[in-house]
Amino acid sequence: MMRIAILSGGTGWHVQDVLRAARELGHDAAALDFRALGASVNAGADRLVGFDAVLVRTMPAGSLEQVVFRMDLLHEAVARGVPVLNPPRAVEVCVDKYLTTARLARAGIATPPTAVCQKSDDAMVAFTHLGGDVVLKPLFGAEGRGMCRITDAETAWRTFRVLEQTGQVMYLQRFVRHPGWDLRAFVIGGRVIASMRRVAGNDWRTNVAQGGTAERVTLSATEEQLALRAAEVVGCPVAGVDLLPGPGGELFVIEVNAVPGWKALAPTCGVDVAKEVVRHLVSVHGS
Repeated sequence: MMRIAILSGGTGWHVQDVLRAARELGHDAAALDFRALGASVNAGADRLVGFDAVLVRTMPAGSLEQVVFRMDLLHEAVARGVPVLNPPRAVEVCVDKYLTTARLARAGIATPPTAVCQKSDDAMVAFTHLGGDVVLKPLFGAEGRGMCRITDAETAWRTFRVLEQTGQVMYLQRFVRHPGWDLRAFVIGGRVIASMRRVAGNDWRTNVAQGGTAERVTLSATEEQLALRAAEVVGCPVAGVDLLPGPGGELFVIEVNAVPGWKALAPTCGVDVAKEVVRHLVSVHGS
């Protein structure tokens, strides 16, 4: 039996599903609020001591100091020989859309043309260079939250000015004219355990959390290898990889999620994803 710490920002559906899966597989799991964790050095045990493995389910919003400290906790756990899923460096890369995109592009994986700016004037230049039709995304974010498509220069200028004045980074990608769907591949330990097609609802976004619908699909060999390669490049043993077909038949990787959800994917594909995640964590612990 293993003792597994589930680091989260609450006790939502995914945490409950992992607790259920761990229990059914004969392990002891506990949900710990990332925001409440502390540490000690030569002054007693911290809350992660005594666990055999750590599963990261979210990185709650916080100040720079808080987020850095949370990452430090993960790095320290790894230094003590405790398996952390996903590894802290993978979490650091994938939580940052710029770093993910840069890693993928450097590995020769197709991504939409992207610009990242701190100044609104620079963002306006990038807006024009990207064809005047861009998707503005939060640098940190998931499930399509905070994304917007901008096709008007006046709207772009107003939006970029507000973001600059509030100290935010502007992450812009050229809008890809897709067929109204994308693919989500769920990767665990170097294999795709499930995949689905996400079809947009009344929006250009395909995320199920934003009203899209899901259907089970079998990836082609090319699609599967691309998903596995993308997960490998960012160092994620467990990853949700999003593939978007372009108008010319090209296939873009638009996201690699290091804390992927499976609330829609599991019933769509008939796979107990939570048990697969726990089994992989156990196998890493035993290796």
